[in-house]
Amino acid sequence: MRFRSVTAPSAPIAEAELPRWDLTTLFPSLDSPEFAAGFAELLDAIDSLAVMFDADGVRGGVAVPFGEAQIINLERVLTAMNGVERSLEEIGAYLYGHVTTNSRDDLAQARYSELQERRVAFTKLQTRFNAWVGTLPIDDLIDRSALAADHAFPLRLLHQAARHLMSEAEEALAAELAPSSGAAWDKLHGNLSSRIVASVEIEGVSRPLAMSEIRNLAMDADRSLRMRAWQAEIAAWEANALPLAAALNGVKGQTLTLARRRGWGDPLDASLFWSTIDREILDAMIAETRASFPDFRRYLRTKARVLGRSELAWFDLFAPVGDAGQIWSWEAGTAFIVDRFGAYNGRMAGLAQRSIDERWIDAGPRPGKAGGAYCMSLVGDQSRILTNYSPSYEAVSTLAHELGHAYHNLNEAALTPLQKRTPMILAETASTFCETIVKEAALAEATPEQQLYILEQSLQGACQVTVDILSRFDFERAVFAARAERELSVRELNQMILEAQDGTYGDALDPEARHPYMWAVKGHYYDPDLPFYNYPYLFGLLFGLGLYDAGARDPMTFAERYDGMLAATGLASATELAARFGIDLRSRAFWRSSLDVIRADIDRFQALVE
Repeated sequence: MRFRSVTAPSAPIAEAELPRWDLTTLFPSLDSPEFAAGFAELLDAIDSLAVMFDADGVRGGVAVPFGEAQIINLERVLTAMNGVERSLEEIGAYLYGHVTTNSRDDLAQARYSELQERRVAFTKLQTRFNAWVGTLPIDDLIDRSALAADHAFPLRLLHQAARHLMSEAEEALAAELAPSSGAAWDKLHGNLSSRIVASVEIEGVSRPLAMSEIRNLAMDADRSLRMRAWQAEIAAWEANALPLAAALNGVKGQTLTLARRRGWGDPLDASLFWSTIDREILDAMIAETRASFPDFRRYLRTKARVLGRSELAWFDLFAPVGDAGQIWSWEAGTAFIVDRFGAYNGRMAGLAQRSIDERWIDAGPRPGKAGGAYCMSLVGDQSRILTNYSPSYEAVSTLAHELGHAYHNLNEAALTPLQKRTPMILAETASTFCETIVKEAALAEATPEQQLYILEQSLQGACQVTVDILSRFDFERAVFAARAERELSVRELNQMILEAQDGTYGDALDPEARHPYMWAVKGHYYDPDLPFYNYPYLFGLLFGLGLYDAGARDPMTFAERYDGMLAATGLASATELAARFGIDLRSRAFWRSSLDVIRADIDRFQALVE
């Protein structure tokens, strides 16, 4: 599953105006006999896999000399693993789709909880499989087995990762405790934050709004309304801060403990390993991004002048600038995306049109629905997309972003689950690419006032994925360092996030009007399996911009090579995939060239203003 936090819109939209997705492709309903049978079959398959593992000796231990029996054994086990994981992903996505669109659905919550409990057994088998792969003569098997050769990269990655496993008993205990520890804290955050309601005065009337609706008011043209929404949001997070701080402390404490026991220097080392990059690449990217902060602050100060302010408050960050030119209704926004994707290639446009026709998208905000946006693979080549759409260009851009994830899923549809385990840094590549297609097309057709609006909307997003993302990265590093010693209070977490914001936004934002509860807002902090889910967005933005530039230089062959790269994001390292396009990820010059694309937009924005 891929997630993107978003801000959007002006006034809340009636939920009846926007489409909801159709999950019946997989099962008619949660209480249907078909779902009950599918769920039971999955549980039986997990049990059968455990019997196979016991019979075939699939676990860590002493390496066994290479032989024909190993080839047969690996192919049988690998096929069974992929089959069970595919079923688990499909049913997991089906249930996740229910709980994130209605956190009050008790049946969905119960079945999802049951699946999480039963997933423990599969997680333990995955760990045994990983440990077993670490004992195999992997190169010999890849040379002799076509199936192993097809899975060469993920098998070699698991072979290396086996060095960072605890004993089988310890890993089994960690898996058994997960649903009532890290996963439980993550669930608490999701359920609690999706149910928060606060009142905001709109046109003289106090209206109770869900948190997603309150955050959507950040783009209203009325500054006083934006400020009231921000004040209501801060107050609501403050009222719920204690349990959320407990959740964050619990998740980070567990992540630190397991990283230490598995032999990682710190959680960032583990994150970089699974991202298939190293600190040299990360440091080059971050150093160039920090060097660009004066340009982003120049953009923020220019925006402040347009709004008649000496500096921006947090609730001004997403204020509209320029002339939108049109109300981006759902119909207008989706038609625009399909048309502009078609200018790139018909396959991408067909995917976008299909997502609309086949009801892959749950579009509008409503109480009980998760905020932000995400895309997840459901079954076969189908995806499902959650958004909180508003009639704004930002919402169109967000939808294009999520459709980029769906296009990525389409290119991986023929692969096995093990083959398409895409690292987080590459999961954002197609989404950034699709956002850029829409932005450039919108600019080409716009008047100067409309260009100002579109550029500013694009720069809002770029600022979030550079300046704000690095504040989140800095905050998470600081939290891990402090949490290694003790738990952190709400006050300390607030202070740490404000210090991180000061380090990236600098004097471009009013220090008295920032967001001390962003640690409570962002769900990525609470996933125990995904520490540092922040720098991958930065990587995805800059890598995607670099690829877009490569496509502009060689449009004749690019589309085919690009689709091939998307299909291979789980089959090669990021470094290797980048090299196919002549990109050296260790070179600061590459990251600088991608940031130059954003600098050019800042220059253009400033020129239009002046």
